[in-house]
Amino acid sequence: MFRYNLFLLIAVLAVSIAGCTSNESNFNSTSYSDTAFMQDYSVKYFLETEGVKLLKASADRNGKIQLLTTSGLNQLHDGSFLYPGKIVVDNSYRFMTDKAIIDMTVCRNQFVFLDKEVVFSNAWAGSLHSKHGLLNAKLFEGNDNFNFLVSDGKNIHLIYNNAIAWTGVVDDGEIKHIINHSLDDNSFLILSNTAVFRFSGDTRQLEKVYQGNDLTAFDLDIVNGNLIIGSKNGYIIYDLDGKQQIGTLHDKLPWQEITTVRALDEKLWFGTPKGAFAVNNNGAIEYYASERWLPDDSVLQINKGSDSSVLILTESGLSEIYFKPMTLHDKAMFYEQQVRSRHIRKGFNAALSGMEKGNLSTGYLKDSDNDGLWTSLYLASQAFRYATTKDEEALQNCIESLDAMERLFTIHSVQGFPARSFERNGHIDKLSDPERWQQAPDPEWTWKATTSSDEAIGHIFAYGVLAEIVENDEIKKRAVYLIDLMMNHIVKNDLYLVDYDGKPTLWGKWNPEYVNSFPTNIGDRKLNSSNIIAMLQTAYHFTKKEVYKEKAFELMNDFGYLENLMRPMDHIGEARNEADDWSKLLSSSWNHSDDEMYFAGYWGLYNYAFNDTLKAKFKESILDHWNAERPEKEGAWNIFTAITGRENFDLEEAVWYLKKYPLDLIQWTVTNSHRKDLEFLAPNFRNQTISEVLPPDELKISRHNANRFILDGGRDGSEESSAGDIWLFPYWMGRYLNVIEGPKG
Repeated sequence: MFRYNLFLLIAVLAVSIAGCTSNESNFNSTSYSDTAFMQDYSVKYFLETEGVKLLKASADRNGKIQLLTTSGLNQLHDGSFLYPGKIVVDNSYRFMTDKAIIDMTVCRNQFVFLDKEVVFSNAWAGSLHSKHGLLNAKLFEGNDNFNFLVSDGKNIHLIYNNAIAWTGVVDDGEIKHIINHSLDDNSFLILSNTAVFRFSGDTRQLEKVYQGNDLTAFDLDIVNGNLIIGSKNGYIIYDLDGKQQIGTLHDKLPWQEITTVRALDEKLWFGTPKGAFAVNNNGAIEYYASERWLPDDSVLQINKGSDSSVLILTESGLSEIYFKPMTLHDKAMFYEQQVRSRHIRKGFNAALSGMEKGNLSTGYLKDSDNDGLWTSLYLASQAFRYATTKDEEALQNCIESLDAMERLFTIHSVQGFPARSFERNGHIDKLSDPERWQQAPDPEWTWKATTSSDEAIGHIFAYGVLAEIVENDEIKKRAVYLIDLMMNHIVKNDLYLVDYDGKPTLWGKWNPEYVNSFPTNIGDRKLNSSNIIAMLQTAYHFTKKEVYKEKAFELMNDFGYLENLMRPMDHIGEARNEADDWSKLLSSSWNHSDDEMYFAGYWGLYNYAFNDTLKAKFKESILDHWNAERPEKEGAWNIFTAITGRENFDLEEAVWYLKKYPLDLIQWTVTNSHRKDLEFLAPNFRNQTISEVLPPDELKISRHNANRFILDGGRDGSEESSAGDIWLFPYWMGRYLNVIEGPKG
């Protein structure tokens, strides 16, 4: 059933929110009004017949999509979002199989075909049947007046009133493409590899209108009345009436070799050997590449589909790109189902892994080093959701994930120590990092040791949120108990997270001897100081145990933790030559996992500050960090910053992030480093590769601990990420903080 739910949802949305979009800004000073935007997604179809090449694809007035191949006509079979269909032989008209069809087009929204002798159609009761008289016809085009221009690459025949009305020759290059001049009923435009011609069906005159080199494709932009001409080096815009080129060659593109051009509505679409891209009226480029969008990146043709969709034909198949109205809340409901149907492993928020080329039915729920952290963020999302909507489903989701988080403390015998994960026994060799797994007291179970500091801060953040905002006494009680349990372990063990072997884990260290051993410009000194103060404040806030407050002030006053955490981000950098090897290893570049740890800690650092003076200082530190993060336009960190009460926290960028995150969360391999439209930066400490971050739907799927300036990556469709921490966490936090408004009506 899940495979159809997106389409059921969209069918309802198309009726219920039609006309909701507005040119007026949806942003006031502090909140976003959640009205409909256009959400794109792809339905893919693959050609499985060997030795057959795809040539063209078109849609008729009935929404039927027909494909021309080297072996005849094909059609689409099955196929829906995330569940690719097939391209199969079309036997609808059984007596078409003996026709050697060379080309196809659409006239009056009906299919028209070219074979070696005639132009014909099955529409209009089959009455269109005109001999063209060209021995080696290759291509043709028609208009709504049933005029057809047929060519063999050099010669041209005009078919008018079922007769050959004119013949001519193009003596400048080989004809590649013919289009009808949609602004002039009886005119055609002809493209060769070196020139563009205009042919008038009224005067029977053939006129050269543009001379060029390496021309490959073209189309008429009827919105602006210009001709868009593609080449091997980019594209130009040509004013047909003024008979002059507008501006210079457009070559700052994802890829410069253009294979096809199509002007659809208010966008210019281009195909290349490295994917497709659309150019908006404002010049912004939207890049559609990788198997998230296409069967492969070698684009042959782009055409108008049904219901405002776009057809993109590639060497191995066809994609239908849909654009449907959707609100952020609608998107959240889609993702909620994605998580619940495929990403809950014993209550943990988990990835679906081991898939074969995006086939969801072949995946399994994978254990992770960070089961606790990813589940913490999902658990927080459901707490924010319940506090905002009082939805009973969200409460049940909280309870289920809290059960899993709680069992991380009880699966073994180490008091107050949270395991990384747990699983049924007998399969350690199939789990990640098998050397880290330990036998539980219960022989049926095994658990993962070596818990790190990012897990610890995730636990405290999630429990703090539960205890603060979920109006359920039992959940509050359990959350406070777990805060106290873990923090008591850490304080009793001299600010170390001590494992089953009696030794501190590699990363679970907040002791001054460790923290202050780093030079002041090493990020771990600032990070660990910030996190432990946040954790101690959270523990004191909910338990009122003085030991936590005393320890926090001891660290701040006697060991410089306040100074550490207040140190500006621009002071953090690479270790100097005289630093120890560990400091050098940890500071070769900015660690984006640290960002996730910082912000998870900011909930307790700011909200539970011991006094107003500290709260003001902590706000200063948070905003300093947020300012360093702003180039990434990270939705979660922008929304998180709203807890400080700052009026401008880049809400518009946060909403952009939420809108542009793809519905398809499969880990497809994406590549952007080849692009010619990006401004690349010199290597730097933060690993910011380009001047402006790309939208999420052009990047690999990443959690909040990743660098959003990484241009290439992915896992070839072998894994689907959960929306639970990636998307639902920032969205529901935004709803709880009232910076994103709920659905209207």
